[in-house]
This record gives sequence, C-alpha cells and structure tokens, in this order.
Amino acid sequence: MKRINEYKKLFGVENEIELKALKKSYRDLVKAWHPDKFQDGDALKEEAEINSRKIIDGYHFLVSIAPETLAANLEAYTETITNSGIADYHHKGLLLEITFTDGTTYEYFGVTKQVYIKMINSNKLNRFAKRSIYPKYQYRMAKRELETA
Repeated sequence: MKRINEYKKLFGVENEIELKALKKSYRDLVKAWHPDKFQDGDALKEEAEINSRKIIDGYHFLVSIAPETLAANLEAYTETITNSGIADYHHKGLLLEITFTDGTTYEYFGVTKQVYIKMINSNKLNRFAKRSIYPKYQYRMAKRELETA
C-alpha cells in the first residue's frame, strides 16, 4: 500500500487511477526529469537519472493496477484463480505474491501477517485464498512464465 500511495502522490492521482490522466502526468514528468536534459557533470543529472527510473517504474506499476487494465484482463485472471492451483507463495510486509500452476504470478496488496498465517495454516489453501484473498485485496499481475515448446 505504501508503494501505491507513493506512486499516486508522484503522479498527482487523487483517488481512482484514470489511464488518460496518468499518461499525461507521466509525459510531463519525463520531460521535466529526462537525463538528456542535463549536461554531463551537472549535479542534477544523477538526480534526473534516479527520478526518471522512478517515474518509469511508477507509471508501469500504476497502469498494472488501473481499473481499465484489471477489467481488460479480468477473464484471464478469473481463469487462473478458478482453474489453477497455488504452486508457490511469498509474503513480505503487506505484499503477498502467489504463483499459480499455470505459471502466472499475482501480487496482492495489504495482506496482513495475520491473514497470511491463517492462509498457511489452512488445510485447504486454494479454498482459503478464493474466499479470503482474491475477492478482498487489490492485485496486479506480476509476471507470466513463458511456455516452452
């Protein structure tokens, strides 16, 4: 959640993420902080490189959790959580990363340690996740394994 709020603040997003407004803000920030705008040896050049990386990462992150993106990928997400079992999972801070047997990995934000402990102590991991994780926490696709022939 901290990461989400930090990026929303960077891009001036108040509530819900709107892709058109996010894209405009992204372009403005990239123009202001592009490293090529500064001369070699300029103290601001290093800061610009750091800020431009942060802007690019933040943009891609916010696009991945935008309602429009989630709606476009809802069918694939539903297919994964319905038909694929949990292959692996990791919890750090308030982030739960679940890798499914189809090779897709999703991140769930705001998952507390207590909920995570209940999940790992559950005798039916998939059932617990379907009831207590998937419908309740904001998520994004982190990565998808490429299938090999």
